[in-house]
Amino acid sequence: MTVGIVVVSHSARIADGLVELAGQMAADVAIIAAGGTEDGRVGTSFELIESALAQARSGDGVAVFTDLGSAVMTAETVLEMLDDDADEVRLVDAPLVEGTVAAAVAAAGGASLDEVVAAGESAWLRPAEQSTGLGEGASHEVAADSASDATVPDASARVTIVNEQGLHARPAAQLAAAAARFEAKITIGGADADSLLRIISLGASHGQEIEVAATGRDADQAVRELAELISSGFGEA
Repeated sequence: MTVGIVVVSHSARIADGLVELAGQMAADVAIIAAGGTEDGRVGTSFELIESALAQARSGDGVAVFTDLGSAVMTAETVLEMLDDDADEVRLVDAPLVEGTVAAAVAAAGGASLDEVVAAGESAWLRPAEQSTGLGEGASHEVAADSASDATVPDASARVTIVNEQGLHARPAAQLAAAAARFEAKITIGGADADSLLRIISLGASHGQEIEVAATGRDADQAVRELAELISSGFGEA
């Protein structure tokens, strides 16, 4: 089982579309839409959210993503009415689209509920912060010092991106899901490989050479398989 995802929006079309988008990158995750009202109007529905939670709930928990203010309040009301398993359901403070997609990819990789929530919340970071892990006040000097102190990886390889559209969302999701299988700290172009958003933020384009590096027990195998995945073009080339 994996962590389930519930998408709460004032619009059924937005919720359904986001479920379709996230499902392209996390096919094995239960991602359930709770958009609009029961009679098809724009708004939110206690009953629809409650039903979506029931469909998405598993032993691994559920992460709930919302759009505007009243969606948050309605979802909070539903959560307050839950039984003793309420701790298994978390309302995530994250941008709806980016947060849901990032969380779904993390869930597909077998992440825990805490890890799925963290993946969703990471969508608030600006691209530079996602790639470096540095906060808003960090200086270029700090970034340089961090780079110089970086641990030499146990294994690494440089590989050329063959996808015409570069490392866009779908291949980035495949990389993040594949990286989650290994007991190793893995980076793609210096970005944490377990983060979809950090990989996308690299903006790696067709023909660009990028480094895959890893440290840990599975380092050699991780680098080999991820490099092969990139070289294969993810089925697009």
